[in-house]
Amino acid sequence: MEDKNQESNIGDTCNLNGNCSPPTKNISIDLNHAKNIDDISTPSELKFDEDFEFEDPDVTAKRKEMEKCLENPDIVNIEKWQSFAKSKAGLIADEYRRRIWPLLVGVTRDEMTEPPSLDELSTHVEYNQVVLDVNRSLKRFPPGIPYEQRVALQDQLTVLILRVIIKYPHLKYYQGYHDVAITLLLVCGDKASFPLLCRLSYGPTAPLAPFMQTTMQPTQHLLNYMLPVLRRADDKLADCLDKAGVGTMFALPWYLTWFGHSLNRYSDVVRLYDYFLCAPPLFPVYVTAALVLHRAPAVYACDVDMAMMHCLLSRLPDDLPFEDILVTAKKLYDENDPTDLEAEVDALERREEEQRRLDEERLRQRRVERAGRNRAANGVLARLRRVLPRSPLARGAALAAAAALLAVYAYYRPDLFTR
Repeated sequence: MEDKNQESNIGDTCNLNGNCSPPTKNISIDLNHAKNIDDISTPSELKFDEDFEFEDPDVTAKRKEMEKCLENPDIVNIEKWQSFAKSKAGLIADEYRRRIWPLLVGVTRDEMTEPPSLDELSTHVEYNQVVLDVNRSLKRFPPGIPYEQRVALQDQLTVLILRVIIKYPHLKYYQGYHDVAITLLLVCGDKASFPLLCRLSYGPTAPLAPFMQTTMQPTQHLLNYMLPVLRRADDKLADCLDKAGVGTMFALPWYLTWFGHSLNRYSDVVRLYDYFLCAPPLFPVYVTAALVLHRAPAVYACDVDMAMMHCLLSRLPDDLPFEDILVTAKKLYDENDPTDLEAEVDALERREEEQRRLDEERLRQRRVERAGRNRAANGVLARLRRVLPRSPLARGAALAAAAALLAVYAYYRPDLFTR
């Protein structure tokens, strides 16, 4: 039993680069059903049809430069592809993303192999849960897609996810992983999306690796970096969120899925992926901070109530200016290096742990007091039974009257009972 517990905790410590040390041997994994972002928010329905009548001249010039670089991509360095991905409008269109996304993470053509059939993977222990999640992700598919094509895409998505967790059996599949996988699949196809998803899931700087550990503690720890970033940027806004007690839970689906679960516009999702694929692993947390800063006026107008504040922040509007938000996030990252925030995050987590301990102690004390009052009341009733009349009707009426009087007395003098 001790060995099993030790193995279950392997890989639950991640550094700021998402380095989650793999175990020394293969471990059969069970789904971590607590990692269910569908319990937090409902998936958005993507809008794919974007019809632009006018293109910014700078974007047009960038498009021409990208096309020239793609004529001979082997002689273009990684910094050039990263510059395209991060600058205004990102990689512009999926026809470019299909070729550049693999280049951003170092995927080679030799890794783009034919996937196995779904039947070959259908006996895997994770198969049924993955299929359930894929079936729940229909809103992430292009609208109006023919039935046969939709079924084929669902099968490709299931195969893609299973291939990764079979290759890295120590990684825990989480509900929300399919939101990342479907985005890669829609853009890159089934051959390129597999090595691409592997790069994001496993390795010393893999951004999804912290989400795929035994518990959610590594993910929660990294998401907590949002709070000191907000505090440094806008102390008044941080105070407002702190008074509401909203915490970071509203941003969990954003972080777990790189916003793929929560945004309505497909163009917004892939634009963020352009940037995230070549950014530091913790950069999506800075984007969450920039997004909250952008919505500060709405936060101030909201009642200082945890439920209402959570509802406001978790529902993202369709008109968010993500180019501006990315610029703000880059500025926040440059001014607040993650290593400089570690002490603040540790202090925050110690306060949260102390608050949890106090809450648990108060709850325990209330239970003790309630049990004491019950014992005292039962003792009084037992003594009453010994002196009450033997007639059932008279005895019942007397007991009812005595219980009512006892309840009134206990309400006004609870100290007598707890003593």
